[in-house]
This record gives sequence, C-alpha cells and structure tokens, in this order.
Amino acid sequence: MFFLSDMLNKRLHLPKAGEALPGHARPIRTATRHRASKRPLKEPYPQGMEIALFAMGNFWCAEALFWKIPGVWVTAVGYAGGSTPNPTYQEVCTGLTGHAETVRVVFDPGTVPYGELLKFFWENHDPTQGMRQGSDIGTIYRSAIYVTTEDQHAATLAARDAYQAALREAGFARITTVVEPASDFYFAEAEHQQYLSRNPGDSSVLRGAGVRYPAPEVAVGAS
Repeated sequence: MFFLSDMLNKRLHLPKAGEALPGHARPIRTATRHRASKRPLKEPYPQGMEIALFAMGNFWCAEALFWKIPGVWVTAVGYAGGSTPNPTYQEVCTGLTGHAETVRVVFDPGTVPYGELLKFFWENHDPTQGMRQGSDIGTIYRSAIYVTTEDQHAATLAARDAYQAALREAGFARITTVVEPASDFYFAEAEHQQYLSRNPGDSSVLRGAGVRYPAPEVAVGAS
C-alpha cells in the first residue's frame, strides 16, 4: 500500500527557512549499548578515540560496513546535517527536517587511519547520485561527510578530489558528496541501531560505483 510518507520522503530539495519541522525539546530514546560489541553508544569513550560521520544512503547497511573494521571502537546510526532538533525517524523520512541518514564512527586512529575509513566510504556507495542512493530516493539518502577536525576536513577534500579523478576516468559524473563541519548528531531510535545484526536476512544493500579508491599516497597528495 502506498502511503503519503512514501511520497514525502522522495523530496529532492532540502527544506527552506520556515518549512522545517519544529522537532522536540528532549532527545529521542535510543539503545545504550552496541548490539554486536556490547560497548556503550555514547560518551565517554576511551582516550584517543576520534569521531567520524558518514552519510551514504541507507544507514542500516552503512553501519554494518563500519563496525566490522578493526580499530573501530563503536558505531551508531542517527541523523545529521539538518535543522530540526531531536527528530524522529518518521519526521526525518518526510524530508522536512533536512537530515541525512548518518553513521557515527568512533575509531582509534592509531589502528585504523581516517584515510582507511574514507576508502570504505567512497567504494561502498555511488557518490555521484545527488539526493538518492540507488532505488532510495530523497534528501535523507544524500552522500555527505560531516568532519569533526581540521585534519579530517583537509583529508576529506583531498580524497574527494582524488576519487573524482578516478570516477571521471571511468566515465562517471561529478561527485555530489557534501563536506561540512559536523554540527548536531541525533541518535536514531533503538530499533535502528545495528539493524542488520538483528535482521541478518534483510536484503538491503549498498552498491558502489565499481571504481577503486586511489592509493593513500595519491589521495593525500591531491589538491
């Protein structure tokens, strides 16, 4: 059955001033621990950990990619890049909060460098699709990286340029990935955290463009 929400979540433009939903004063309830690792989803984290935020389509699938990487301490899914405070999943799906489905990755940079996380990001979705990812259409599925440090910002821009060159050579269009400083991240509801751990038979998948990310030394040297 087709519902109004199915139509609304196919919005291809972010809400203008005055269009965004008002949101909520208090955070939405979520899980306290990661279903797979049993580690706490929220701070405090061990000393030396760094946070990265990746939006690359369906956050159930994206999270499952990252939590398996050695050196990633914990992951969580939620909403970033919007203007509505403490949104619910249903509100985000209308496209009227401005958020993207996002994975929060807490990692040890001494074990897994940020550049390795960028490799997983670029190769596991198609960053040229604008406000969609495959059959998932709407602003909530846009490609974005919300950087938390100046070093992340510089590395991300260099990597984007290097991957753009590789994509262009393969005949792909311009990268539409947004790179912005991180603002508020809102944890999604408990039923969305580590969804594929509870539902391993789910057929949801992310598909990359089939173009390899350049070697780290190429990406770092790009400008």
